[in-house]
Amino acid sequence: MEAPLLERSPDELELIGDDGDYLPVKGLKAWWRIFCIESVKLWRIGGPIAFQIVCQFGSISVATIFVGHIGDVELSAFSIALTVVGTFGFGFMFGMGSALETLCGQAFGAGQVHMLGIYMQRSTIILFVSCIILLPVYIFATPLLKLIGQPDEIAEPAGFYSRLTIPQLFSFAVNFPTQKFLQAQSKVTVIAWIAVIALLLQTLLCWLFVNLFGWGAVGVAVAYDIMNWFIAISQFVYVVGWCKDGWKGFSWSAFNDIWAFVRLSLASAVMMCLEVWYMMSITILTGNLKDAVTAVGSLSICMNINGWENMVFIGINAAISVRVSNELGLGHARATKYCVYVTVFQSLLIGIVCMIVILATRDYIAVIFTDSEIMRQAVSHLSGLLGITMLLNSVQPVISGSVGRHDCWSGSADTVALSRTLQNQLEQRGGADDSPNAEVGRPRHCDFHKKYRR
Repeated sequence: MEAPLLERSPDELELIGDDGDYLPVKGLKAWWRIFCIESVKLWRIGGPIAFQIVCQFGSISVATIFVGHIGDVELSAFSIALTVVGTFGFGFMFGMGSALETLCGQAFGAGQVHMLGIYMQRSTIILFVSCIILLPVYIFATPLLKLIGQPDEIAEPAGFYSRLTIPQLFSFAVNFPTQKFLQAQSKVTVIAWIAVIALLLQTLLCWLFVNLFGWGAVGVAVAYDIMNWFIAISQFVYVVGWCKDGWKGFSWSAFNDIWAFVRLSLASAVMMCLEVWYMMSITILTGNLKDAVTAVGSLSICMNINGWENMVFIGINAAISVRVSNELGLGHARATKYCVYVTVFQSLLIGIVCMIVILATRDYIAVIFTDSEIMRQAVSHLSGLLGITMLLNSVQPVISGSVGRHDCWSGSADTVALSRTLQNQLEQRGGADDSPNAEVGRPRHCDFHKKYRR
């Protein structure tokens, strides 16, 4: 089984002790070599993931750009539909799907590749039920938006656009599980290519529906739905057709231990929702200002620009998540620490560059989103805060990826139960585990990496 993130180059061996961990660093030259080594490992997996997520987020930007040139009210209403209602659904669904990242990584590290398909099916079932639970939020978006203080001129069309994006919500039930399935095996290049093709397809459809057919914002919403389902179906076809080790067909085993999987998914969803929903709350508060159309529209443009940077950091988050889990599983404390140092430094540097670019182009960044001079001036006034926000947001995703998800989930009894299930399967294949780490109540998926990846 390949483990590209654990391979050591000849130059790197001089920095590594007999236990496989880095030796204590002495001198700037050694620091520089470790910086280069860890940078290559980080971007080998983080680069394609970031590229793929940027392309997927680009779909929101493409939709916003086409709607923004239709009118200010349409821009504000469509932004409310995506950043309030859509973000509410995305945050919950993405969080529910994030639990699969830990379990698929655990199964792949333990050599139980066939379990990835079962976990993926189990997650798909849970996410589909979650879509049904979230459906009333989309159906009754208009009265809910009015209830939280949004003006009627925005709430009415925003509710209509929210109902048009219901198909996009259900695409998450297939998109997120297949995405985590492929990421766990470092098959990120295919995800990136699918995202690129989907972005080009959406741009073409938006142009056809808006400029040729004259459907307006409705055409943008339809193109948005088609693009998301294209991604979901393409990833599933690739899993079924080209991932024979992990996909063994549909199985009733997907319904086993499903309640423990639900509780673990909910725990992950809570953490992710707290990170994502704050943007939704800001947009809601902005809708209560005096000139709500201009306020919501300009803020949406700024948050859209900020989202491009955030998507890069989500890719970095995924990469540092894999790096930390691999090194912790192998017991490499210094390697874990050094890769976090390098990632935090690079993230901060990216944040500084983004802030400088925003401040230098503050009077021009809104041109691609709107033809309204009033809206452009409002964005220019907000650009200072936007630059500072992009700087401050540069480090948080890295800390979340390196610490928040990889403390061996010491407080999660559900992960212990799921870990024991996988361990029992391993013992049936290769004998019982007599290691001293087998005491009752300890999460053992970190030990799986140490025992089987070597």
